Amino acid sequence: MNNKMISLFAGVGGIDLGFEKAGFKTVYANEFDKKARETYRLNFPDVNIDSRDIREVEEDEVPHNVSVVTGGFPCQSFSIAGYRKGLEDEQNGDLFFETLRIAKAVNAEIIFLENVKNLVGHDQGKTFRIILEALETNGYHTDYKVLNATEFGNVTQNRERIYIVAFKNKAYLEKFEFPKPIELTKSIRDFIDFENEKDPIFYYTANKFKQFDQLEEKMDDSNAIYQWRRKYVRKNMSGVCPTLTANMGTGGHNVPLILTDTKEYRKLTPRETFNLQGFPKEFKLPEQANSHLYKQAGNSVVVPVIERIAKEIMSVINSDIENSAVNENVKLIK
Repeated sequence: MNNKMISLFAGVGGIDLGFEKAGFKTVYANEFDKKARETYRLNFPDVNIDSRDIREVEEDEVPHNVSVVTGGFPCQSFSIAGYRKGLEDEQNGDLFFETLRIAKAVNAEIIFLENVKNLVGHDQGKTFRIILEALETNGYHTDYKVLNATEFGNVTQNRERIYIVAFKNKAYLEKFEFPKPIELTKSIRDFIDFENEKDPIFYYTANKFKQFDQLEEKMDDSNAIYQWRRKYVRKNMSGVCPTLTANMGTGGHNVPLILTDTKEYRKLTPRETFNLQGFPKEFKLPEQANSHLYKQAGNSVVVPVIERIAKEIMSVINSDIENSAVNENVKLIK
């Protein structure tokens, strides 16, 4: 088994980044969204990223000498904020099966999937059972777990996602364990700059925002994150950022707000939303409209959580390689 992987629904490369930090190497990626591809190419210049709809990709057009296929297939169909149509969604419902189609074509040893927590309970659990049964019918042994970024990624964002790991080799599954919870040692100030001035476009003022008086009344804590909920301000009482969403790109009021140290009211910058997804500071953001960058951040994954899971997968692979080497030496001695 090698360390090469295929990344489907790659977005800006959050899953790829986590897996590469664990020792894997992306050799092919697929992403339909043009703006997300621009960000991906900026950070993964050596990876061939296919721009086509995954349904148009023929099985002989992807690299076959790979061990892992990853896929954060679109989650709008399963999201609480979406239509909840699931596998019946004509636009996105079949995309899990496209992931499985590619994995089967390349005979992938491992499949890694990420989606919204609501996938588990969608349609009274029917959708999730279909996904697990499809994996098992095609020879994969599965494990899954819902992990929160605050507990498993040392990131101050309340983000629960389900992660599914599927192995062809049952012995791998028996050795695999999801990472254990870790202490949250960071604060929102490790991800958000409360001190320094930003571009005026990010600030709310009485001249620009009709309900500015409500911000003044409710936002009084410079160590908290707030949300504007159409008609009122809500403070996140847990001391972390609420779940970042893709619809941050559809309107500025969907972006979390802060009271700066200079007592000004502003929304998070795109860079800060990427920070809260655990992307490293060296991750490059292209010259794009902020709406596109917000959407990309909201659609992405928490990189440190992905990295920890990928390291557990790599540990299983390495232990198998070590055992194979020991067995081979035993044969030679005999």
